[in-house]
Amino acid sequence: MRYADGGGLTPVGRQRRETVRMQAAELFEQDIKPPEVARRLRVSSKSAYQWQQMWRDGGVQALVSRGPSGSRCRLSPRCLERLAAYLDGGPAAHGWVEDQVWTAARVATLIGRKFHVSYSVSGATRLMHRLGFSPQVPARRVAERDEQAVTVWKEATWDEVKGPGRRAGATSASRTRRASRADRPKEAPGAGAAAPRR
Repeated sequence: MRYADGGGLTPVGRQRRETVRMQAAELFEQDIKPPEVARRLRVSSKSAYQWQQMWRDGGVQALVSRGPSGSRCRLSPRCLERLAAYLDGGPAAHGWVEDQVWTAARVATLIGRKFHVSYSVSGATRLMHRLGFSPQVPARRVAERDEQAVTVWKEATWDEVKGPGRRAGATSASRTRRASRADRPKEAPGAGAAAPRR
């Protein structure tokens, strides 16, 4: 499954956040306190305090967007497009025929084969996220499963096999609430004595 722009901020989103920080800088210049800045701009107080500190240390320039976060990608934009096309083609097209699952290890191997660039498994995972791929867990079902036979077994056999359960409230394993003396059998050790204090 893929999401636009890797699920991160688009250039428009980054610009919008920078605009809010610039508005905060104007308010700080007017001696308005961070809680009021947060209220007016509808941001968290923590962000307003951080922006104020950045503004004090580096002025308005410190609040300018630094572009996309994360380390610089070792693949060019053209190579990233080719990699996305390879991934869309599926693992079988690249020699993994036993199943149709892209693992991070396989992606790292594919990058090494196609682009002669070494990526770790965790680096390949981050790169896949950057390309907009999300982890998927395949539903595991036996190919020969007979749904009708399963339904018949559940209806006819399960009630006989499962046996009787314990009655509710028969035991207590709670660490926060000890059983009351009224619940103890008369012949239990310490039944007549007061419960020890903890």
